[in-house]
Amino acid sequence: MGADYSSETGATTNPAKGGDLTVLGIETSCDETAASVVRLTPDGTATVLSSVVHSQIDDHAAFGGVVPEIAARSHVEMIDGVVRRAMADAGLGYGELDGVAATAGPGLVGGVMVGLGFGKAVALARGLPLVAVNHLEGHAVSARLGARVAYPFLLLLVSGGHCQLLEVRGIGDMSRLGTTIDDAAGEAFDKIAKAMGLGYPGGPALETMAESGDGARFDLPRALLGRKDCDFSFSGLKTAASRLAQTCETDQDRADLADAVQNAIARQLSERSDRAMAAYAEKHDHCLFVVAGGVAANRTVRRVLEATAAKRGFAFFAPPLAYCTDNAAMIALAGAERLQLGLVSDIDAPARPRWPLDEARALADPVHPTGRKGAKA
Repeated sequence: MGADYSSETGATTNPAKGGDLTVLGIETSCDETAASVVRLTPDGTATVLSSVVHSQIDDHAAFGGVVPEIAARSHVEMIDGVVRRAMADAGLGYGELDGVAATAGPGLVGGVMVGLGFGKAVALARGLPLVAVNHLEGHAVSARLGARVAYPFLLLLVSGGHCQLLEVRGIGDMSRLGTTIDDAAGEAFDKIAKAMGLGYPGGPALETMAESGDGARFDLPRALLGRKDCDFSFSGLKTAASRLAQTCETDQDRADLADAVQNAIARQLSERSDRAMAAYAEKHDHCLFVVAGGVAANRTVRRVLEATAAKRGFAFFAPPLAYCTDNAAMIALAGAERLQLGLVSDIDAPARPRWPLDEARALADPVHPTGRKGAKA
């Protein structure tokens, strides 16, 4: 527990061979068991050779959310078959790989240990370099799976567990501009949907219901209006909407509330992103705004953010929908980009429940108290 993870103690460098890099990626941070093979060329072009995702939605639906013990056990049962299929779909053998990348955190640590342990086993058995990947860094580079997206860019990483604005200058070189001080946007979507009786996962169900709603009926709170920073807060909205859900008597009431919630979340994401764009544009001529993470799949959120970017003169890009939610292709790409720089991990790389992208900022200016598990965001 006393290891100095912030300085990547124990990491070694291993100069890449200079040609194409083919990497197996493994992702088990939450409730998807995923494996992928990605090939990265020296000019930065990424080709996804395979991408396999086993979802545990049916395993957790009865509980209305992810149960960590069930998730970890499912990863143990599925990981071997998922990796086998990813390798078969890619048409490759282990001898044709240049490295193995596995999510090492943040996430449900029981699940993280499964994927990271499997990745270590492959690396040891085949004599391959191991790259322990930050799950959030995977999301940060996921846009580069769908197009030639050049660094630097401004990133809104918005998912079930995270909501951050980051300046992304390159792999391993990212600065936090803002983060949530309580709940993430995706968490608000899911928990409000649960209060409305929409089941799990709640975000997509709420989006579907909102299509027939009129959100103008409900006046939901707006958070942190007096602050001039780029931080987020969704706990007040979550509480207010959950209470209003108890008063809904008809499907139309629920549809109207769903629309109000979706608009409120999109509005806050837009307002904070607008502030970040203003600050980013003062330092950069190349103005690109990237939205990644599971909530980036929400059509209303995408539309509102794209309009905000256009008003600020920013180009807008979001990954293909398949790479917005958790997947292993983004982990493989992050691993390949690190391997391209000669950055590899020791075989004793730890599984981390917490692992901020901008660890120096998280330690120096914590939004959440730093506990024995480390800085949160």
